[in-house]
Amino acid sequence: MINENINILEFCKKPDQFEKVNRVSSEWSRPDYSGSIKCRISNSFRMKYRIKPGLYAVGEPDANSEVFASANYKLSFDILRKALSGLSAWILVLDTKGINVWCAAGKGTFGTEELVKRIGGVKLGNFLNHRRIILPQLGAVGVNADSVFKRTGFKVYFGPVYAEDIKAYLNSGRRKTPEMRKIKFSILDRLILTPREIIPAMNKFIIFAAIILLFFGIQPTGILFKSAWVYGEPFLLLGLVSIIAGSFITPAALPFIPFRSFALKGWITGMLLTAPVIFLFNSPELKNILIFISAILFFPMASSYLALQFTGSTTFTNMSGVKKELKTALPVYLISTVISIVLLIIYKLHKLAVI
Repeated sequence: MINENINILEFCKKPDQFEKVNRVSSEWSRPDYSGSIKCRISNSFRMKYRIKPGLYAVGEPDANSEVFASANYKLSFDILRKALSGLSAWILVLDTKGINVWCAAGKGTFGTEELVKRIGGVKLGNFLNHRRIILPQLGAVGVNADSVFKRTGFKVYFGPVYAEDIKAYLNSGRRKTPEMRKIKFSILDRLILTPREIIPAMNKFIIFAAIILLFFGIQPTGILFKSAWVYGEPFLLLGLVSIIAGSFITPAALPFIPFRSFALKGWITGMLLTAPVIFLFNSPELKNILIFISAILFFPMASSYLALQFTGSTTFTNMSGVKKELKTALPVYLISTVISIVLLIIYKLHKLAVI
């Protein structure tokens, strides 16, 4: 991706400047494609998928070329440079700690201070014939354009939401159409994000399964594999159902599920999938009132919790909305979980003839 180091002197013929920049291609390589997939399925990989902050050149930019700002989350950078295919431009990469533009703007790392610092750091004003820089619209929440202008002389333009609209935006004289301001967040956009929720949930499911099998395997004569599987199987199935409901069905059907709250949306899908399994699964254990209440209480709540994790990946809420929802939902999750565990313990002690 990064082919070579160049210097501003080569591009702008200003002998007093020797700022190093990196020339990058607008074409994606095989590692770029594989990286875009890995960062969607692996949290650990995504958190390390970053590039060095600084100035980059796409094509053959000169002193009159446009300057675009981006995050140092590599996927954000790659999407931008790919959208600049056929153009010559500068990309000023901010240090957002490897976080994408939208989330970094909310956290403040894609913000006024970092932008001012980078403009000064690469001496942007020393080799350009203009004083404008184009930021992604999703970064607007973190940047005070007036402050940037007063401190650097650069006028901030907030470009389109999607990088694919950049060429049309430039051709229209840096003016956005109403469509360029809208976030689509289609079902495909939502489904692409679901592996980020499902994979961590499945990792936790392994621990959950081990606990369930151990719990139901404990018998007066010791730990029996047959008891663990026969009595624990319905709970394992319900655990998988709650993951599907909260991490896949809820994101996929997000606009069609009633209520704005993600916690409620997740609980609804969890209940719709959990209840039929409980009633249709011909398990004597699920007919026990303690087990039944524990299951009907816990698994829809698990779905709700998983759906709530998806909040930060969507355009359906904002930071204050997330905090408000967490403040309400977390106590409910905690109380429900405690009640479910207590009911299971009472059931088990009764089965073991302890009480």
